[in-house]
Amino acid sequence: MLFCGLISIELSTQNPINPKPAARLIWLIALAAVFSVCCSRQPGPKTTPSRPEVATSSSQTLTGRVVRVADGDTITVLDSTNTQHRIRLEGIDAPESHQAFGTQSKKSLSEMVFGKDVTIVYEKTDQYGRLVGKILLAGKDINLEQVKAGMAWHYKEYQKEQTPEDRELYARAENEAHTARRGLWLDQSPVEPSEFRRKEKRERQDAK
Repeated sequence: MLFCGLISIELSTQNPINPKPAARLIWLIALAAVFSVCCSRQPGPKTTPSRPEVATSSSQTLTGRVVRVADGDTITVLDSTNTQHRIRLEGIDAPESHQAFGTQSKKSLSEMVFGKDVTIVYEKTDQYGRLVGKILLAGKDINLEQVKAGMAWHYKEYQKEQTPEDRELYARAENEAHTARRGLWLDQSPVEPSEFRRKEKRERQDAK
């Protein structure tokens, strides 16, 4: 507005008979146009920095009733749609059914979960189609309870799939059970199930 007023004054001082040179008038008009554009420009919308993406866990959950206990680290759960899911307990390795303490390990797990509603927290499916996860019953980690009772080893071959907290808890539970000679640790030289399976496999191959 101020600039427009200046132009008006400038134009009113012109002699209508003897106008000033046209170049000066053209310069004023051009400058006024530039000023008008600058004044009419609207401020851009305010931008706020975007929040960093928060990494989400890939864990999934499943709730159902335990309808079968195959051994000390494998169960079958029936969900609300009457679909059965085989579950391999993550982070532990229990004795095979025909291995020393295999029967006791299965009984221990059965007493804790058979016929009860549990929640499974899992992230993967193994080569046999079983969900590999942690069994929770009333907030209690059943996998860990099996290790505490001396009914399973901490499965160190797959410990990288556990959280750092679980790795520490399971390793400590195994050491305590070993020291207290609970369950399978009554044996002077218990054979880990993974080694037991490898030995059986070698024997089958040698028998061919």
